[in-house]
Amino acid sequence: MIPFNIAHLTGREEKYLAESMSSRLLTGDGPFTERASKLISGLVGGGATLLTTSCTHALEMTALLLDLAEGDEVIMPSFTFVSTANAYVLRGATPVFVDCRPDTLNIDERLVEAAITPRTKAIVVVHYGGVACEMDEILAIARRHGVPVIEDNAHGFGGTYRGRALGSLGSMATQSFHATKNIQCGEGGALVLNEPALFERAEIIREKGTNRGQFFRGMVDKYRWVDVGSSYLPSDLLAAFLTAQLEGFDAIQKKRMRVWDTYHGELAAWAADNGVATPTIAEDREHPAHLYFLVMPDHDHQRRLIRHLGDAGILGVFHYVPLDSAPVGVERGRTAPGGCPVTADVSQRLVRLPLFPDLSESDQARVIDAVTSFELA
Repeated sequence: MIPFNIAHLTGREEKYLAESMSSRLLTGDGPFTERASKLISGLVGGGATLLTTSCTHALEMTALLLDLAEGDEVIMPSFTFVSTANAYVLRGATPVFVDCRPDTLNIDERLVEAAITPRTKAIVVVHYGGVACEMDEILAIARRHGVPVIEDNAHGFGGTYRGRALGSLGSMATQSFHATKNIQCGEGGALVLNEPALFERAEIIREKGTNRGQFFRGMVDKYRWVDVGSSYLPSDLLAAFLTAQLEGFDAIQKKRMRVWDTYHGELAAWAADNGVATPTIAEDREHPAHLYFLVMPDHDHQRRLIRHLGDAGILGVFHYVPLDSAPVGVERGRTAPGGCPVTADVSQRLVRLPLFPDLSESDQARVIDAVTSFELA
């Protein structure tokens, strides 16, 4: 069976874990935390980075930094993972779901302004598959209405928009280092702060609402409970594993890109002949080869292709169930004017193919042969 994903190892993870264990500095903010944070900041354009235990927790930190309260609203795509919405619902805010574009499957920037109300506190964008949203237009809307833009950059680590790294464009950005991501430590994340004024409070929120970091730097005589927060700081063991991954970033990306390019080239003619859509990449942006998808003509073809791949020993999968139609989304959210018809349609037609650095050329060929042997009639 060709799995959808296998977590890649660079070969340095065990060495760094052993170094961390021998140091006995196992709690967060140890030497590997510092190394990993600097590497992340360098890859996303220099914003200050705080490691977290997950991208979900990084998103929750953005909700706390926004001081959200009951009745506040946060605009976001419906075509995203539940964490994007959960972080704000936990603070009592209402997620406002906006439809996606039919080409990139990103939030449709043409629909964002109509979703804004006096209660809007932020706009959250998700760079689907690591392909950048239309950030100039979205940032201009945000400036007009005086609200921040937050990048849920779980897919976008290593991607760019008009020469700028994804994760550097919003006031805050969240990263995922889950085992399914390009760079991973099993479970992990990071919050990137592109507004320096946010750092001090974010550090306090991450340390259970205490100024513990300031205490260890000799800035205060005792650390105290000074804000609302939680335990979002990962162990230095996780940071050690992550450091090995980050140092191998270029090699990992080269392998992923080779798989992505092979799919894109080998499946192009079949897709065009059968009315199947493939990823759209504008010339002014670079993607990090996070995932490769096919958008089938209808739901029946989606189901049949997934079953056909399974019969060939290949795990192909669908993706998000639209949040605006999910039980909690209906109960706790609001859908922007016009609804989310594109999201509802695409979610019933999209199939993701296996993509990971260690996918062999022979297995890539098996996937391609299986897809191109699928009869759409």
